[in-house]
Amino acid sequence: MRTGCRASTRCASTPTPNCAIRGFGSQIAQLVIKKASHAYATIAALIKAVRLHGKRAAKATSKPVIFRADAAQAFDDRCLSWDHGARTVSIWTVAGRMRGIAFTGQPDQLQVLKEHRHGESDLVRRDGTWYLCATVDIADAEANTDPIDFIGVDMGIVNIATTSDGDNHCGAGLRRYRKRMAKVRAELQAKATKSAKKKLKARSRREARAVKDTNHRIAKQLVASAERTGRGISIEDLAGIRDRVRLPAAQRGELNSWSFHQLQTFIAYKAKRAGVPVVVIDPRNTSRTCPRCGHVAKANRPNQASFACRRCGLAGPADQVAAINIRDRARTTWAFVNTPNVADTPQPATDTSDKPAAMADGS
Repeated sequence: MRTGCRASTRCASTPTPNCAIRGFGSQIAQLVIKKASHAYATIAALIKAVRLHGKRAAKATSKPVIFRADAAQAFDDRCLSWDHGARTVSIWTVAGRMRGIAFTGQPDQLQVLKEHRHGESDLVRRDGTWYLCATVDIADAEANTDPIDFIGVDMGIVNIATTSDGDNHCGAGLRRYRKRMAKVRAELQAKATKSAKKKLKARSRREARAVKDTNHRIAKQLVASAERTGRGISIEDLAGIRDRVRLPAAQRGELNSWSFHQLQTFIAYKAKRAGVPVVVIDPRNTSRTCPRCGHVAKANRPNQASFACRRCGLAGPADQVAAINIRDRARTTWAFVNTPNVADTPQPATDTSDKPAAMADGS
């Protein structure tokens, strides 16, 4: 099934008669033009953001974009139709419309697809298997504007997520998997053959899927716990942490592979769907502050795993102490943000006071 095409600069900007000569209908021709124009827009955005510069930018702009024969292609409802009862699709191709193509998926995913599918679908081929990536539009639940409390979530490399309730989502298994993959990756990079590079890409996707699955599971558990108990979730603002933190060379690889942003993104959208409020707080000194007496000192962290306050003697796991501080800051932030304005506070009407009026002479 061929769905890609070679796009030139002219084809990316305006439709040409060649699209009709090739047998493209008007709708699929517009989708192909849109795909090509989006590719050129992506290159322009990368150059503007200085992510492509110098020789790489010149190389990207010196020749037209070329799509693989099995490159992903978008289809709208005029070119692709779903039959959820028979679990088949009918799809347009350059060889004509193909009908009765079976599709499958998890039962819960198929139900969501049937009830909430909306917009275009993308046909993707990966490792010899065809996938249809459909867009679903699910309405968010009613937001909980009065949570009874918050769950503080501390994120780290050793422990992916630790909550103020004492739940610890350990990352030891994922760290071992990444170290093993890093060793295999180094061996393949040393070979530098064509087959080695192909295996590198496949292993990279496999590792990304493993990390993504772990983050999905953790986010789902956190949101479910907050929804069940009527609480909100508090997380740290870790933007730019890789530029702020200085680590030994042995630990830089773990920091660069730390997927905290993906986990926070999953928590945010799952919480929004469930109506759970999320508060983002300043992460400074969350692991050095005593939640009992408020003493802040670097010496409160004798090592990475433990906390011991030098003033009051409170001791415990450092990650859980940090999660408690994150929870406490969320309480303060939520109370401050939701404090009613003075102008909104009801004021007593004039001449309704029960105090006796003052005499003219001040007595």
